[in-house]
Amino acid sequence: MALFKGSGVALVTPMKEDGSIDFDVLEQLLEFHVANSTDAIVICGTSGEASTLEDEEHLDAIRFTIEKINHRIPVIAGTGSNNTAHAVMMSKKAEAFGADGVLLVTPYYNKATQNGLIEHFTTIANAISIPCILYNVPSRTGTNIKPETAVTLAKTVPNITGIKEASGDFSQVAKLAQLADGCLDIYSGNDDQIVPLCSLGGVGVISVLANVAPKEVHDMVYACLEDRYEEARKIQLEALPLIDQLFCEVNPIPVKAAVNMMGWKAGVPRLPLTEMEAEHQKNLRAEMEKFGCLK
Repeated sequence: MALFKGSGVALVTPMKEDGSIDFDVLEQLLEFHVANSTDAIVICGTSGEASTLEDEEHLDAIRFTIEKINHRIPVIAGTGSNNTAHAVMMSKKAEAFGADGVLLVTPYYNKATQNGLIEHFTTIANAISIPCILYNVPSRTGTNIKPETAVTLAKTVPNITGIKEASGDFSQVAKLAQLADGCLDIYSGNDDQIVPLCSLGGVGVISVLANVAPKEVHDMVYACLEDRYEEARKIQLEALPLIDQLFCEVNPIPVKAAVNMMGWKAGVPRLPLTEMEAEHQKNLRAEMEKFGCLK
């Protein structure tokens, strides 16, 4: 059984003016997602600025989220690293806190071989018992998890159960789905490709868009899962202009600005990311208004 089906929000990490995590706003965001059909919370992923969180605050955010969600929907903790031992430590902590699963990004900068990826992910997964979702995003990490590698991991490591596929390569996704033959849950890692990925057998998305349009993303995925593809296609196409604006600067710069526009004080990204440019903010606001995110 899949860890979750539907829309998993790649949640932003709200921050105060001094740069510390704003746990009051984080709680408000969690309740917003529970109330608006989000199917899982992914905390401290790329959109949550995991790369610039200190270990203590990273773990505090995971622990807080698990406690506040309190089993209402799954909580998946971003615990990946390009240091295998560090990823093991973070994953074990997340499991001890009660996380339902972990999201493990492909090692970045090191550029591991496919054999290295197998050793890396196997070592982490064997250190814990909760489900692991691999995260393939070669545009950010410089390394691609080949379909054969992902399927080898799924078939040899029992708790490697899913993959967030953000390669953007549909030939690769199709080959992955064909080789996996159901042994690996495939999630879209790109908001503009939810429907086509689901048509190849995907079970959901780990979504930036869901930060501002949770109900629509949930509805889009479930329309696919229930073979209502005309309805799903309509939502996907209507969302494309907003998705374009949410990625007009590197994630999570635009989505933090979007969350601020919705009335939550999410703050600005930590350096080396910077606040969204004024012209881009204007365009983003316009698309959010059109899509009905600002009410």
